[in-house]
Amino acid sequence: MAALLRERTGRTPVTPSRHRPTRARTKRKGLHERRSRTLFLLMLPGLAYFLVFHYGALAGNVIAFKDYVPFDGIWGSPWVGLGNFQRMFEDEEFWEATLNTVWIALLQIVFYFPVPLALALLLHTLTWSTVRRFVQSVAYLPHFISWVIVVALFQQVLGDTGLVNGYLGDAGLSTVDIIGNPDAFQPLVVAQVIWKDAGWGTIIFLAALSQVDEQQYEAAAIDGAGPWRRFWHVTLPAIRPVIVLLLIMRLGDILSVGFEQMLLQRDAVGPEAAEIIDTFVYYQGIVGGDYGFAAAAGLFKGVVGALLVYAANKVAHRLGEQGVYK
Repeated sequence: MAALLRERTGRTPVTPSRHRPTRARTKRKGLHERRSRTLFLLMLPGLAYFLVFHYGALAGNVIAFKDYVPFDGIWGSPWVGLGNFQRMFEDEEFWEATLNTVWIALLQIVFYFPVPLALALLLHTLTWSTVRRFVQSVAYLPHFISWVIVVALFQQVLGDTGLVNGYLGDAGLSTVDIIGNPDAFQPLVVAQVIWKDAGWGTIIFLAALSQVDEQQYEAAAIDGAGPWRRFWHVTLPAIRPVIVLLLIMRLGDILSVGFEQMLLQRDAVGPEAAEIIDTFVYYQGIVGGDYGFAAAAGLFKGVVGALLVYAANKVAHRLGEQGVYK
């Protein structure tokens, strides 16, 4: 083509160099930089929030090693070293709160964690888009209701004078006290979490299921695989990295089982059943004024969570999964 143009025009056509940017390429680069600047400016408020209220607040953990007095300030309060931690480890109430926290967290992992996955699989199999959107909307709605309303709804249904006991009383049967029963409190807490957040938890699983190649299902069906074998050999391997990732994150958050949920129901069943580390820190620090002791308990919770994430991530790498980080 270049030789033909040279014969007809007598001039050698100029070919743009690969190393020399053309005007269009320069224009695209400038547009990309302007868009990046705009996105960066939009990101700044969120970045500032995390820097100030999350990372900046970490410096306040120094009061865990002090006999903190608000009027003296952080640096004016006397050092006590590991004294607050020694008191914490010798406190029976702290270990009761820790045991309650771990036990409730394990119940949530066993009974709550599979529910969003099962609901996502059910929604994924629905072919009628209208029905699927309706079920998704209904399942997502409780997530946006505050814990105050959720606890009030459960009290109206399962309370001593609630709906269930009203029907039992009208039928001549003995009533049951579920809300105020310490033995039934932990299963009740798990049921509340399932009702409130199971629909919201399906979002990530639905996104993972949407990436599964439909041709794999068709090939498995042609080979004679039934629904269970298709789930075991096609669906589960495709979403296994997401399951591992969410499980690691849940293990890291195992000592946080819902401060508001527990605080609202603590008086009904007593601290023996409803006291967790977060409420223990609240009553020791905010209510009792023992800020250094409460900060030590909070710091202990954070360190344990970080160690659990690190250990679970290492196990995921050993099993061939990516985990949270490499």
